[in-house]
Amino acid sequence: MAEQHLTETPPAAPTGGEASPVDKVAYDEVVDFTSGLIRIDTTNRGGGDCRERPAAEYAAERLAAAGLEPVLLERVPGRTNVVARIAGSDPSADALLVHGHLDVVPAEAADWSVHPFSGEVRDGVVWGRGAVDMKNMDAMILAVVRAWARAGVTPRRDIVIAFTADEEASAVDGAGFLADQHAHLFEGCTEGISESGAFSFHADHGMTLYPVGAGERGTAWLKLTAHGRAGHGSKVNRSNAVSRLAAAVARIGEHEWPVRLTPTVRAALAELARLHGIDADPYAEGFDPDALIAQLGRAAALVEPTVRNSANPTMLDAGYKINVIPGHATAHIDGRMLPGGEEEFRTTLDRLTGPDVEWEFEHREVPLQAPVSSPTFAKLKAAVERFDPEGHVVPYCMAGGTDAKQFSRLGITGYGFSPLKLPEGFDYAALFHGVDERVPVEALHFGVDVLDHYLRSA
Repeated sequence: MAEQHLTETPPAAPTGGEASPVDKVAYDEVVDFTSGLIRIDTTNRGGGDCRERPAAEYAAERLAAAGLEPVLLERVPGRTNVVARIAGSDPSADALLVHGHLDVVPAEAADWSVHPFSGEVRDGVVWGRGAVDMKNMDAMILAVVRAWARAGVTPRRDIVIAFTADEEASAVDGAGFLADQHAHLFEGCTEGISESGAFSFHADHGMTLYPVGAGERGTAWLKLTAHGRAGHGSKVNRSNAVSRLAAAVARIGEHEWPVRLTPTVRAALAELARLHGIDADPYAEGFDPDALIAQLGRAAALVEPTVRNSANPTMLDAGYKINVIPGHATAHIDGRMLPGGEEEFRTTLDRLTGPDVEWEFEHREVPLQAPVSSPTFAKLKAAVERFDPEGHVVPYCMAGGTDAKQFSRLGITGYGFSPLKLPEGFDYAALFHGVDERVPVEALHFGVDVLDHYLRSA
Protein backbone atom coordinates (compact mmCIF):
# COMPACT_ATOMS: atom_id res chain seq x y z
CA MET A 1 0.00 0.00 0.00
CA ALA A 2 1.33 3.44 -0.86
CA GLU A 3 1.44 6.32 1.57
CA GLN A 4 -0.94 9.13 0.70
CA HIS A 5 -3.47 11.55 2.21
CA LEU A 6 -7.22 11.02 2.12
CA THR A 7 -8.27 10.48 -1.46
CA GLU A 8 -10.71 13.40 -1.14
CA THR A 9 -10.38 16.02 1.56
CA PRO A 10 -13.85 16.70 2.98
CA PRO A 11 -14.75 20.15 4.25
CA ALA A 12 -13.44 20.97 7.71
CA ALA A 13 -15.87 20.45 10.56
CA PRO A 14 -16.05 23.05 13.31
CA THR A 15 -14.20 22.16 16.50
CA GLY A 16 -16.22 24.03 19.06
CA GLY A 17 -19.55 22.78 20.39
CA GLU A 18 -20.57 20.78 17.33
CA ALA A 19 -22.07 17.32 17.60
CA SER A 20 -19.51 14.58 18.00
CA PRO A 21 -18.98 12.30 15.00
CA VAL A 22 -18.64 9.36 17.41
CA ASP A 23 -21.67 7.12 16.95
CA LYS A 24 -22.85 3.64 17.87
CA VAL A 25 -20.81 2.23 14.99
CA ALA A 26 -17.66 3.70 16.54
CA TYR A 27 -18.57 2.24 19.94
CA ASP A 28 -19.12 -1.19 18.39
CA GLU A 29 -15.97 -0.99 16.29
CA VAL A 30 -13.63 -0.08 19.14
CA VAL A 31 -14.72 -3.25 20.94
CA ASP A 32 -14.52 -5.38 17.79
CA PHE A 33 -11.10 -4.00 16.87
CA THR A 34 -9.68 -4.48 20.37
CA SER A 35 -10.88 -8.07 20.36
CA GLY A 36 -9.72 -8.68 16.80
CA LEU A 37 -6.22 -7.35 17.44
CA ILE A 38 -5.90 -9.41 20.62
CA ARG A 39 -6.72 -12.56 18.64
CA ILE A 40 -3.67 -11.89 16.48
CA ASP A 41 -0.77 -13.22 18.54
CA THR A 42 2.01 -10.64 18.33
CA THR A 43 4.06 -11.88 21.28
CA ASN A 44 7.47 -10.21 21.42
CA ARG A 45 10.01 -12.37 23.25
CA GLY A 46 12.92 -10.17 22.27
CA GLY A 47 15.80 -10.99 19.98
CA GLY A 48 13.62 -10.56 16.91
CA ASP A 49 11.18 -13.30 17.92
CA CYS A 50 7.93 -11.64 16.88
CA ARG A 51 5.78 -11.16 13.77
CA GLU A 52 3.56 -8.10 13.76
CA ARG A 53 2.63 -8.24 10.07
CA PRO A 54 -0.86 -9.81 10.46
CA ALA A 55 -1.82 -7.10 12.98
CA ALA A 56 -0.31 -4.41 10.75
CA GLU A 57 -2.36 -5.64 7.80
CA TYR A 58 -5.48 -5.72 9.99
CA ALA A 59 -4.95 -2.06 10.94
CA ALA A 60 -3.99 -0.99 7.42
CA GLU A 61 -7.12 -2.55 5.90
CA ARG A 62 -9.32 -0.56 8.29
CA LEU A 63 -7.46 2.66 7.61
CA ALA A 64 -7.82 2.08 3.87
CA ALA A 65 -11.56 1.52 4.28
CA ALA A 66 -11.69 4.99 5.88
CA GLY A 67 -10.21 6.57 2.76
CA LEU A 68 -6.56 6.59 3.77
CA GLU A 69 -3.69 4.97 1.90
CA PRO A 70 -1.34 3.64 4.59
CA VAL A 71 2.18 2.44 3.94
CA LEU A 72 3.59 -0.79 5.43
CA LEU A 73 7.28 -0.67 6.33
CA GLU A 74 9.68 -3.38 7.51
CA ARG A 75 13.32 -3.43 8.51
CA VAL A 76 13.19 -7.23 8.48
CA PRO A 77 10.41 -9.44 7.08
CA GLY A 78 7.40 -9.78 9.35
CA ARG A 79 8.31 -6.89 11.68
CA THR A 80 5.79 -4.54 10.11
CA ASN A 81 4.92 -0.90 10.85
CA VAL A 82 1.99 1.11 9.46
CA VAL A 83 2.04 4.86 8.80
CA ALA A 84 -0.71 7.06 7.33
CA ARG A 85 -1.45 10.79 7.26
CA ILE A 86 -4.75 12.64 7.43
CA ALA A 87 -4.52 16.08 5.84
CA GLY A 88 -5.67 18.90 8.09
CA SER A 89 -7.65 21.99 7.12
CA ASP A 90 -4.84 24.39 8.11
CA PRO A 91 -1.69 23.70 6.07
CA SER A 92 0.27 26.19 8.21
CA ALA A 93 -0.39 24.24 11.43
CA ASP A 94 2.12 21.81 12.91
CA ALA A 95 1.28 18.13 12.49
CA LEU A 96 0.41 15.80 15.37
CA LEU A 97 1.61 12.19 15.70
CA VAL A 98 -0.77 9.58 17.16
CA HIS A 99 0.99 6.26 17.67
CA GLY A 100 0.50 2.85 19.21
CA HIS A 101 2.47 -0.40 19.16
CA LEU A 102 1.22 -3.72 17.83
CA ASP A 103 3.41 -6.15 19.80
CA VAL A 104 2.67 -7.54 23.27
CA VAL A 105 4.65 -9.24 26.02
CA PRO A 106 4.40 -13.04 26.48
CA ALA A 107 1.49 -14.66 28.33
CA GLU A 108 1.26 -18.16 29.83
CA ALA A 109 -2.21 -19.47 28.99
CA ALA A 110 -2.23 -21.82 32.01
CA ASP A 111 -2.11 -18.82 34.37
CA TRP A 112 -5.14 -17.03 32.86
CA SER A 113 -8.88 -17.28 33.51
CA VAL A 114 -9.43 -17.06 29.72
CA HIS A 115 -7.03 -17.77 26.89
CA PRO A 116 -4.81 -14.68 26.53
CA PHE A 117 -5.33 -14.53 22.77
CA SER A 118 -9.06 -15.23 22.72
CA GLY A 119 -10.17 -11.59 22.68
CA GLU A 120 -13.23 -12.82 24.54
CA VAL A 121 -15.90 -10.24 25.40
CA ARG A 122 -17.64 -11.30 28.59
CA ASP A 123 -19.85 -9.35 31.00
CA GLY A 124 -18.91 -6.04 29.43
CA VAL A 125 -15.15 -6.69 29.49
CA VAL A 126 -12.67 -7.48 26.70
CA TRP A 127 -10.09 -10.04 27.82
CA GLY A 128 -6.64 -10.79 26.47
CA ARG A 129 -3.01 -9.83 26.14
CA GLY A 130 -2.87 -6.27 24.84
CA ALA A 131 -6.23 -5.19 26.26
CA VAL A 132 -4.51 -2.33 28.09
CA ASP A 133 -1.01 -2.47 26.56
CA MET A 134 -1.90 -1.32 24.02
CA LYS A 135 -4.25 -2.80 21.44
CA ASN A 136 -7.08 -0.90 23.13
CA MET A 137 -5.53 2.42 22.07
CA ASP A 138 -4.81 1.06 18.58
CA ALA A 139 -8.51 0.20 18.32
CA MET A 140 -9.54 3.66 19.58
CA ILE A 141 -7.43 5.31 16.89
CA LEU A 142 -9.00 3.16 14.17
CA ALA A 143 -12.53 3.75 15.47
CA VAL A 144 -12.06 7.55 15.60
CA VAL A 145 -10.55 7.76 12.11
CA ARG A 146 -13.40 5.75 10.65
CA ALA A 147 -16.02 7.84 12.50
CA TRP A 148 -14.44 10.96 10.98
CA ALA A 149 -14.63 9.44 7.51
CA ARG A 150 -18.34 8.65 7.94
CA ALA A 151 -19.12 12.16 9.22
CA GLY A 152 -16.86 14.06 6.82
CA VAL A 153 -14.63 15.48 9.57
CA THR A 154 -11.25 17.04 8.81
CA PRO A 155 -8.98 17.95 11.73
CA ARG A 156 -7.29 21.36 11.87
CA ARG A 157 -3.79 19.83 11.95
CA ASP A 158 -2.36 17.04 9.87
CA ILE A 159 -2.65 13.84 11.90
CA VAL A 160 0.06 11.22 11.33
CA ILE A 161 -0.97 7.76 12.51
CA ALA A 162 1.69 5.15 13.25
CA PHE A 163 1.27 1.57 14.40
CA THR A 164 4.68 0.21 15.35
CA ALA A 165 6.50 -3.07 15.84
CA ASP A 166 8.97 -4.00 18.57
CA GLU A 167 8.06 -1.52 21.32
CA GLU A 168 8.19 -4.30 23.92
CA ALA A 169 11.87 -4.92 23.17
CA SER A 170 14.39 -2.46 21.72
CA ALA A 171 12.13 -0.73 19.13
CA VAL A 172 14.94 -1.26 16.61
CA ASP A 173 12.43 -2.80 14.19
CA GLY A 174 9.71 -0.31 15.05
CA ALA A 175 9.82 3.35 16.08
CA GLY A 176 13.62 3.41 15.92
CA PHE A 177 13.57 2.16 12.34
CA LEU A 178 10.86 4.66 11.37
CA ALA A 179 12.66 7.60 12.98
CA ASP A 180 16.02 6.70 11.46
CA GLN A 181 14.97 5.56 7.98
CA HIS A 182 11.58 7.16 7.27
CA ALA A 183 11.68 10.54 8.97
CA HIS A 184 9.98 12.17 5.95
CA LEU A 185 6.71 10.46 6.87
CA PHE A 186 6.64 12.53 10.08
CA GLU A 187 7.42 15.87 8.46
CA GLY A 188 5.90 18.75 10.40
CA CYS A 189 5.12 16.71 13.52
CA THR A 190 5.99 18.65 16.65
CA GLU A 191 4.03 16.68 19.26
CA GLY A 192 2.76 13.16 19.72
CA ILE A 193 0.41 11.18 21.94
CA SER A 194 0.51 7.51 22.83
CA GLU A 195 0.23 5.06 25.72
CA SER A 196 0.35 5.26 29.51
CA GLY A 197 -1.70 8.29 30.40
CA ALA A 198 -5.23 9.64 30.97
CA PHE A 199 -6.44 6.44 32.65
CA SER A 200 -8.55 6.86 35.76
CA PHE A 201 -6.68 6.27 39.02
CA HIS A 202 -8.80 5.91 42.15
CA ALA A 203 -7.07 7.73 45.00
CA ASP A 204 -8.21 7.94 48.62
CA HIS A 205 -11.44 9.64 49.73
CA GLY A 206 -13.26 8.81 46.48
CA MET A 207 -11.00 11.05 44.39
CA THR A 208 -10.49 10.09 40.73
CA LEU A 209 -7.24 11.18 39.12
CA TYR A 210 -6.23 11.07 35.47
CA PRO A 211 -2.42 11.09 35.16
CA VAL A 212 -1.36 12.46 31.77
CA GLY A 213 2.18 11.50 30.78
CA ALA A 214 4.59 14.44 30.51
CA GLY A 215 7.90 12.66 31.02
CA GLU A 216 9.68 9.32 31.02
CA ARG A 217 12.75 8.02 32.77
CA GLY A 218 15.53 6.91 30.44
CA THR A 219 16.17 3.23 29.80
CA ALA A 220 19.50 1.77 30.93
CA TRP A 221 19.52 -2.01 30.55
CA LEU A 222 22.92 -3.23 31.71
CA LYS A 223 25.08 -6.31 31.40
CA LEU A 224 27.55 -7.03 34.20
CA THR A 225 30.47 -9.40 33.68
CA ALA A 226 32.81 -10.73 36.38
CA HIS A 227 36.00 -12.60 35.52
CA GLY A 228 37.92 -14.87 37.85
CA ARG A 229 40.04 -18.01 38.07
CA ALA A 230 38.31 -21.21 37.07
CA GLY A 231 38.90 -24.19 39.30
CA HIS A 232 37.64 -27.11 41.39
CA GLY A 233 34.70 -26.35 43.63
CA SER A 234 36.40 -27.97 46.63
CA LYS A 235 39.44 -25.65 46.56
CA VAL A 236 39.96 -22.23 48.11
CA ASN A 237 39.50 -19.60 45.39
CA ARG A 238 39.97 -15.90 46.16
CA SER A 239 39.22 -14.99 42.53
CA ASN A 240 35.75 -16.55 42.27
CA ALA A 241 33.82 -14.83 39.47
CA VAL A 242 30.46 -15.85 40.97
CA SER A 243 31.33 -14.34 44.35
CA ARG A 244 32.54 -11.14 42.74
CA LEU A 245 29.40 -10.83 40.66
CA ALA A 246 27.09 -11.66 43.58
CA ALA A 247 28.71 -9.00 45.74
CA ALA A 248 28.30 -6.36 43.02
CA VAL A 249 24.67 -7.34 42.38
CA ALA A 250 23.90 -7.16 46.12
CA ARG A 251 25.44 -3.69 46.35
CA ILE A 252 23.37 -2.49 43.40
CA GLY A 253 20.16 -3.99 44.74
CA GLU A 254 20.64 -2.41 48.18
CA HIS A 255 21.75 1.03 46.99
CA GLU A 256 19.59 3.98 48.08
CA TRP A 257 19.52 6.47 45.21
CA PRO A 258 19.29 10.16 46.12
CA VAL A 259 16.24 12.27 45.30
CA ARG A 260 16.37 14.13 41.98
CA LEU A 261 13.21 16.11 41.21
CA THR A 262 12.44 16.96 37.58
CA PRO A 263 10.02 19.74 36.56
CA THR A 264 7.34 17.18 35.65
CA VAL A 265 7.59 15.41 39.01
CA ARG A 266 7.59 18.70 40.95
CA ALA A 267 4.43 19.73 39.09
CA ALA A 268 2.85 16.35 39.87
CA LEU A 269 3.71 16.60 43.56
CA ALA A 270 2.38 20.16 43.73
CA GLU A 271 -0.96 19.19 42.19
CA LEU A 272 -1.31 16.06 44.30
CA ALA A 273 -0.57 18.04 47.46
CA ARG A 274 -3.22 20.59 46.50
CA LEU A 275 -5.84 17.96 45.73
CA HIS A 276 -5.17 16.13 49.01
CA GLY A 277 -5.24 19.35 51.06
CA ILE A 278 -1.62 18.91 52.19
CA ASP A 279 0.42 21.98 53.07
CA ALA A 280 3.59 21.28 51.07
CA ASP A 281 5.51 23.29 48.48
CA PRO A 282 7.61 21.12 46.13
CA TYR A 283 9.29 24.30 44.83
CA ALA A 284 10.53 25.41 48.26
CA GLU A 285 14.14 25.00 49.35
CA GLY A 286 14.57 21.99 51.61
CA PHE A 287 11.36 20.31 50.41
CA ASP A 288 11.21 16.64 51.44
CA PRO A 289 9.40 14.63 48.74
CA ASP A 290 9.45 11.41 50.75
CA ALA A 291 7.52 13.11 53.57
CA LEU A 292 4.85 14.28 51.12
CA ILE A 293 4.67 10.93 49.33
CA ALA A 294 4.04 9.23 52.70
CA GLN A 295 0.86 11.33 53.05
CA LEU A 296 -0.53 10.70 49.57
CA GLY A 297 -2.03 7.26 50.22
CA ARG A 298 -2.80 5.39 47.01
CA ALA A 299 -1.70 8.34 44.86
CA ALA A 300 1.89 7.85 46.05
CA ALA A 301 2.22 5.14 43.39
CA LEU A 302 2.02 7.81 40.67
CA VAL A 303 5.18 9.60 41.79
CA GLU A 304 7.21 7.34 44.08
CA PRO A 305 9.11 5.49 41.29
CA THR A 306 10.14 8.72 39.55
CA VAL A 307 11.86 10.81 42.23
CA ARG A 308 15.09 8.84 41.83
CA ASN A 309 17.19 6.86 39.41
CA SER A 310 16.89 3.10 39.90
CA ALA A 311 18.75 -0.13 39.14
CA ASN A 312 17.12 -3.51 39.77
CA PRO A 313 18.94 -6.84 39.28
CA THR A 314 16.82 -9.09 37.06
CA MET A 315 18.94 -11.93 35.59
CA LEU A 316 21.94 -14.05 36.63
CA ASP A 317 24.00 -16.55 34.61
CA ALA A 318 27.04 -18.47 35.83
CA GLY A 319 28.63 -21.90 35.74
CA TYR A 320 27.78 -25.26 34.20
CA LYS A 321 28.47 -27.82 37.00
CA ILE A 322 28.14 -27.69 40.77
CA ASN A 323 31.75 -28.69 41.48
CA VAL A 324 33.35 -26.38 38.92
CA ILE A 325 34.10 -22.73 39.70
CA PRO A 326 33.51 -20.89 36.40
CA GLY A 327 35.91 -18.37 34.94
CA HIS A 328 33.22 -15.77 34.38
CA ALA A 329 29.68 -14.86 35.44
CA THR A 330 27.12 -12.39 34.09
CA ALA A 331 24.10 -10.48 35.37
CA HIS A 332 21.57 -8.11 33.91
CA ILE A 333 20.23 -4.96 35.54
CA ASP A 334 17.13 -2.94 34.63
CA GLY A 335 18.30 0.63 35.17
CA ARG A 336 16.24 3.81 34.72
CA MET A 337 17.60 7.34 34.60
CA LEU A 338 15.87 10.64 35.26
CA PRO A 339 16.41 13.58 32.91
CA GLY A 340 19.81 15.00 33.82
CA GLY A 341 20.69 11.91 35.86
CA GLU A 342 22.94 9.94 33.49
CA GLU A 343 26.29 11.15 34.86
CA GLU A 344 25.24 10.26 38.40
CA PHE A 345 24.02 6.88 37.15
CA ARG A 346 27.33 6.08 35.46
CA THR A 347 29.55 7.11 38.36
CA THR A 348 27.35 5.24 40.83
CA LEU A 349 27.51 2.02 38.78
CA ASP A 350 31.28 2.34 38.51
CA ARG A 351 31.51 2.55 42.29
CA LEU A 352 29.00 -0.21 43.04
CA THR A 353 30.43 -2.74 40.60
CA GLY A 354 33.99 -2.19 41.81
CA PRO A 355 37.28 -3.15 40.14
CA ASP A 356 36.43 -6.82 39.52
CA VAL A 357 33.17 -6.42 37.57
CA GLU A 358 32.72 -4.74 34.20
CA TRP A 359 29.43 -3.20 33.12
CA GLU A 360 28.03 -1.96 29.82
CA PHE A 361 24.80 -0.63 28.38
CA GLU A 362 23.01 -3.44 26.57
CA HIS A 363 20.17 -1.09 25.61
CA ARG A 364 19.96 2.60 26.31
CA GLU A 365 17.36 5.26 25.53
CA VAL A 366 16.99 8.86 26.56
CA PRO A 367 14.78 10.25 29.32
CA LEU A 368 12.05 12.66 28.22
CA GLN A 369 10.26 15.72 29.53
CA ALA A 370 7.25 17.55 28.09
CA PRO A 371 5.99 20.92 29.33
CA VAL A 372 2.93 20.80 31.58
CA SER A 373 2.22 24.52 31.13
CA SER A 374 1.76 24.10 27.37
CA PRO A 375 -1.45 24.65 25.36
CA THR A 376 -1.23 20.97 24.41
CA PHE A 377 -1.36 19.79 28.04
CA ALA A 378 -4.26 22.18 28.68
CA LYS A 379 -6.21 20.68 25.76
CA LEU A 380 -5.49 17.13 26.90
CA LYS A 381 -6.74 18.06 30.36
CA ALA A 382 -9.87 19.72 28.97
CA ALA A 383 -10.72 16.68 26.81
CA VAL A 384 -10.62 14.32 29.81
CA GLU A 385 -12.53 16.62 32.14
CA ARG A 386 -15.21 17.26 29.50
CA PHE A 387 -16.25 13.60 29.78
CA ASP A 388 -15.51 13.19 33.50
CA PRO A 389 -16.11 16.56 35.18
CA GLU A 390 -15.50 14.96 38.60
CA GLY A 391 -12.03 13.77 37.58
CA HIS A 392 -8.76 15.61 38.16
CA VAL A 393 -5.96 15.57 35.58
CA VAL A 394 -2.44 15.55 37.04
CA PRO A 395 0.92 15.54 35.24
CA TYR A 396 2.80 12.27 35.39
CA CYS A 397 6.31 11.00 34.71
CA MET A 398 6.39 7.37 33.60
CA ALA A 399 8.74 5.05 35.45
CA GLY A 400 9.45 3.17 32.22
CA GLY A 401 9.45 4.19 28.58
CA THR A 402 7.52 4.20 25.31
CA ASP A 403 8.10 4.74 21.59
CA ALA A 404 8.06 8.47 22.34
CA LYS A 405 11.79 8.06 23.05
CA GLN A 406 12.54 7.09 19.46
CA PHE A 407 10.23 9.72 17.96
CA SER A 408 11.92 12.36 20.10
CA ARG A 409 14.89 12.04 17.69
CA LEU A 410 12.68 13.86 15.19
CA GLY A 411 12.00 16.72 17.58
CA ILE A 412 8.57 15.36 18.56
CA THR A 413 7.47 16.11 22.13
CA GLY A 414 5.55 13.15 23.51
CA TYR A 415 2.63 12.95 25.91
CA GLY A 416 1.11 9.79 27.42
CA PHE A 417 -2.57 9.90 26.52
CA SER A 418 -4.60 6.73 26.00
CA PRO A 419 -7.81 7.63 27.85
CA LEU A 420 -9.79 5.10 29.87
CA LYS A 421 -12.41 5.56 32.57
CA LEU A 422 -12.07 2.55 34.83
CA PRO A 423 -14.27 1.43 37.73
CA GLU A 424 -13.17 1.51 41.36
CA GLY A 425 -11.04 -1.53 42.18
CA PHE A 426 -9.87 -2.04 38.59
CA ASP A 427 -6.08 -2.16 39.01
CA TYR A 428 -4.85 -0.79 35.69
CA ALA A 429 -1.17 -0.82 36.68
CA ALA A 430 -1.26 -4.46 37.79
CA LEU A 431 -2.72 -5.52 34.43
CA PHE A 432 0.15 -3.99 32.45
CA HIS A 433 2.14 -7.14 31.55
CA GLY A 434 0.03 -8.99 34.15
CA VAL A 435 -2.23 -12.04 34.21
CA ASP A 436 -5.88 -11.68 33.11
CA GLU A 437 -5.27 -8.42 31.29
CA ARG A 438 -8.64 -6.92 30.34
CA VAL A 439 -10.48 -3.67 29.67
CA PRO A 440 -14.14 -2.72 30.25
CA VAL A 441 -16.22 -1.95 27.17
CA GLU A 442 -17.40 1.30 28.75
CA ALA A 443 -13.78 2.36 29.24
CA LEU A 444 -13.19 1.92 25.50
CA HIS A 445 -16.26 4.03 24.71
CA PHE A 446 -14.97 6.77 27.02
CA GLY A 447 -11.57 6.58 25.32
CA VAL A 448 -13.07 7.05 21.86
CA ASP A 449 -15.04 10.08 23.03
CA VAL A 450 -12.04 11.73 24.69
CA LEU A 451 -9.61 10.92 21.89
CA ASP A 452 -11.97 12.24 19.24
CA HIS A 453 -12.60 15.48 21.16
CA TYR A 454 -8.92 16.12 21.77
CA LEU A 455 -7.87 15.44 18.18
CA ARG A 456 -10.52 17.78 16.80
CA SER A 457 -9.53 20.52 19.26
CA ALA A 458 -5.75 20.08 18.93
